Amino acid sequence: MTERWVIHLPVVVNDLLTAQRLARVIAHWTHVLPQTEPGGTTVSPEDDQNVRHWVFCDRRVGDGQRCRLRPDHDGACTRRFRVR
Repeated sequence: MTERWVIHLPVVVNDLLTAQRLARVIAHWTHVLPQTEPGGTTVSPEDDQNVRHWVFCDRRVGDGQRCRLRPDHDGACTRRFRVR
């Protein structure tokens, strides 16, 4: 077992799109903390938490971290947040 720990913060909303939007906002807020990896954020149904949906693209960019765009984005991956 590694010495890394993951914090699970339950937040309940009514649909996948709203869950992804809220998760993106929370991830954006936490990006200033060096302990967080906003790109690894996922959401799941409350009653099936093993089924996870990416909030950001899961492709890695040059520095080994994940792309910060939506999973279905057009164009090249980036570490910069895009406002829609």
